[in-house]
Amino acid sequence: MRKSIAGWLLLGVLTSVVPTFSACKQSGESYAKYEITAEYVPENKTLAGAVKVSFENGGDNAVSLLKFQLYPNAYRKDATYKPVSLAYQNSAYYAGESYGEMVISSVNGSKGWEVAGEDENILYVYLPHALYPGDKTVLDIGFMTKFASVEHRTGITKQTVNLGNWFPILCGEKDGGFYECVYDSVGDPFYSNCADYKINLTLPKEYVVASTGGNAEERILESKKVYTVSAESVRDFAMVLSCDFRVLESDVGGTRLAYYYYADQAPEKTLETVQESFLFYEKAFGEYPYDEYSVAETGLCFSGMEYPGLTMLSDRLTGDEKARAIAHETAHQWWCAVVGSDPTENAWQDEGLAEYSAVLFFENYEKYGYTREALVTEALREYRSYYDVYGSVLGRTDTRMTRNLREYLSEYEYRCLSYDKALVLFDTLRKSVGDKKFLSGLAKYYHAHKFETVGVGELVGAFEKAGVDARGFFDSFLNGKGIL
Repeated sequence: MRKSIAGWLLLGVLTSVVPTFSACKQSGESYAKYEITAEYVPENKTLAGAVKVSFENGGDNAVSLLKFQLYPNAYRKDATYKPVSLAYQNSAYYAGESYGEMVISSVNGSKGWEVAGEDENILYVYLPHALYPGDKTVLDIGFMTKFASVEHRTGITKQTVNLGNWFPILCGEKDGGFYECVYDSVGDPFYSNCADYKINLTLPKEYVVASTGGNAEERILESKKVYTVSAESVRDFAMVLSCDFRVLESDVGGTRLAYYYYADQAPEKTLETVQESFLFYEKAFGEYPYDEYSVAETGLCFSGMEYPGLTMLSDRLTGDEKARAIAHETAHQWWCAVVGSDPTENAWQDEGLAEYSAVLFFENYEKYGYTREALVTEALREYRSYYDVYGSVLGRTDTRMTRNLREYLSEYEYRCLSYDKALVLFDTLRKSVGDKKFLSGLAKYYHAHKFETVGVGELVGAFEKAGVDARGFFDSFLNGKGIL
């Protein structure tokens, strides 16, 4: 395929800076294993079953309380924090008002439990005995998730079932404790550590499943089937179900790439974009650690959503929009799925990296019609427009990039700071230090923090190890002191 001259030069730099390494688990952190056995019943719009959680305390302090996120409770009628913002209400709820929830029926292995949290969003499990560093425990949690009819991360769409954030999952560890997330409608309010998963899902045999994990097996039981799949060192587990899926796939260096679709009029072209972006990011940042990466076309009110080994891609996208969404969401396999950060306090860290990774990709693939200059100019124009509009309406503009999701006033503000300003940040840094050091910094960041959940300091440190004095530069952008 034809590439621009700049693209060939950049690929030459990439080849020289990318380290090779093998997958490994991080020490010094708690680790969990999930075995989920459940059944999806479409007539009832429910998925019910049990989660067996094996937890090992890898911290420095004793633990007597485990906390689990119950994300589906955000879809309750009386939820304080709604999962869908006003901007997406009409497009998401395609059949009018609809609600879901998660019900916990039992917790075996505990001395007591309760559904608590700021918005009935956390399961507190009180352990019979304190777990000291290195101690382990096993819990069995009975649950039932009822799905809303909504084109969102978790819900029944017109042609699919989106199973994102669908089971009780341990809160991520932060500052020596479990971090509770409410379901902000702006951004991705999900914070979790890597774990191992095995899923046994019973469902009608007509359904095809796209999921996290690899080497799936299916066992037919008359009108039903059992779908079994596993994954190691992933920070979440998601699936998309549909009776209408067709599948295209390819093998890239031993990794299975699959595209699940039903409405796409040019599926081969879509899979080609998936393959090209995947290969580019492997060369740029480092080896993909999982056996499979799947993209599933589905009902979604926004363009896409990333999960480890799986991207949900909106069936509303066409042409250029689809290519940009694929490039962005595929980059999240490196910046979110493998190298985790805090999307509730520093959303720009993974969103900005994914957005700028897409710039690098399009810069090398001229056929998509995007240039680095055009994409950076577009982002800067949108950011400056936000600055002017909010300044004239509010009398001031808050340009801080480090902030809690609840501090954003709108989807628009979130987009302009976490995507547009972050894209400009990375491009400005690249111009300042040159391609070689910039790309070396990203590769070092990926290599050093695979499977970890890291802060801004680790990102800055990676560039410093590449010979870049970047701390003051990042501070000026993140604190809103710099003027663009």
